[in-house]
Amino acid sequence: MLLAIDVGNTNIVLGLYQGTELVGDWRMRTDAQMTADELALTMRGLLGVHADEITGISALSTVPAVLRELRVMLSRYYARVPKVVVEPGLRTGVPLLVDNPREVGADRLVNTLAAHHLHSSACVVVDFGTSTNVDAISARGEFLGGAFAPGIDISVDALASRAAALRKVELVRPRSVIGKNTVECLQSGILYGFAGQVDGLVRRFVKELSKLPDSGEVAVLATGGLAPLVLGESETITEHIPDLTLLGLRLAFERQLR
Repeated sequence: MLLAIDVGNTNIVLGLYQGTELVGDWRMRTDAQMTADELALTMRGLLGVHADEITGISALSTVPAVLRELRVMLSRYYARVPKVVVEPGLRTGVPLLVDNPREVGADRLVNTLAAHHLHSSACVVVDFGTSTNVDAISARGEFLGGAFAPGIDISVDALASRAAALRKVELVRPRSVIGKNTVECLQSGILYGFAGQVDGLVRRFVKELSKLPDSGEVAVLATGGLAPLVLGESETITEHIPDLTLLGLRLAFERQLR
């Protein structure tokens, strides 16, 4: 079985593949002070009976401190298991058409790999995580660049901490776009505001991508832990692929075996 490990700024997502089938996935909180031993113990607890069935590992981390401990954990606990750590310099077959390819995060790289695997047309990937990343991919599978915006949780936390009369609220759809109380006003601004922001960016991306040769009908894929909050309000997202990054990790692992 292949274990895919996606270490993000907020959560660590584990995916277990039997061949091409994702047979299980788990989510744990990212702690930048977690040691290699703690990471291994927590992962084994989540994997349960599958912990001793791992025959390959594909991993990435956007958190440098955790990346160091991840490397130690892999060498200490999985020394004999084939493994791939996706980072700058790894050959994935994805052309990076940006000013500095080494700046492209491993999560954006594997998302590109997965999106092109799923679609032969140009794609826009919207990753709703700690930040909201919008990335453009050509019909040839080239990473063209993207845009960053503050993530939903970051924005809510900032608003609650800077505005004395406001507080964190449950992120659900309010009765109306026009809020009738403080809670509904916050919910409306967050949900519809972020949906509008994403739709505005995506429309501009699609307009530019459509000028490229062989772009086809541009697919707009949503992924990331916070995607379900916006899906129902977005007018531009065409697909929700919650395991897009895990799929990209599997593909990256397979390419290293060729």
